[in-house]
Amino acid sequence: MSEAESAAQETFISHLVELRDRLLRAIIAVVVVMVALFPWAKDIYALLARPLLAVLPHGATMIATDVTGTFLVPLKVTAMAAFVIALPYVLWQAWAFVAPGLYHHERRLALPVIVSSVVFFAIGMAFAYFFVFPVAFGFFAGYAPAGVQMMTDIDKYLSFVLTMFIAFGLTFETPVVVIVLVRLRIVSLEKLRAARPYVIVGAFVIGAIFTPPDVVSQLMLAIPLWVLFELGLVLARFVGTGPPRPEAEEPA
Repeated sequence: MSEAESAAQETFISHLVELRDRLLRAIIAVVVVMVALFPWAKDIYALLARPLLAVLPHGATMIATDVTGTFLVPLKVTAMAAFVIALPYVLWQAWAFVAPGLYHHERRLALPVIVSSVVFFAIGMAFAYFFVFPVAFGFFAGYAPAGVQMMTDIDKYLSFVLTMFIAFGLTFETPVVVIVLVRLRIVSLEKLRAARPYVIVGAFVIGAIFTPPDVVSQLMLAIPLWVLFELGLVLARFVGTGPPRPEAEEPA
């Protein structure tokens, strides 16, 4: 094996070791937060279930069809809350891993991207919790057939809520994605503007896939996605593009 091949192999192994270390740090951070929140696991789940319980008929409750559901479901909810709380640190570890391969002007995006990503994701989850859930659950509860009592399994409810949180959280990341694409010169602002019709159609397709079948919930995902895309175009115009990646310049 030549010296160049040996050096390349050592570099690859060192990257794998660093990736392992940063993944472990991120996992440990989530676990530590989850352990700290565990005494309030039932309260956290009660807070999560409040939008559905508010629209259930008087005397109706949620059910657990699995023997371990009463323990595992609140634990999963606590783990989800711990991940959201530890998300800034997790994103920072991810950025610290890729930052050495980026140029100086690209690394300057680290703090703004991390902070804005966390903030917009949290806003998306809050939008789903406070606005979308009451509408969607009220729709389902109002269309229950005569003689049928709505009693949702807690595990299925968690899966539904988690899907909605991820869908709306990622939707609200649209301005950040647009700004990063333009700032790093991956896609020009003119091309993104030209793609507006496709974005609008895609927004309504995504709304139809990831939301309940009622039209109102679908619009509550599709319209914010479109509006946030337009917001990203406006902000990207003010932020501008970064300097080109010179071939002679070495990454940090």
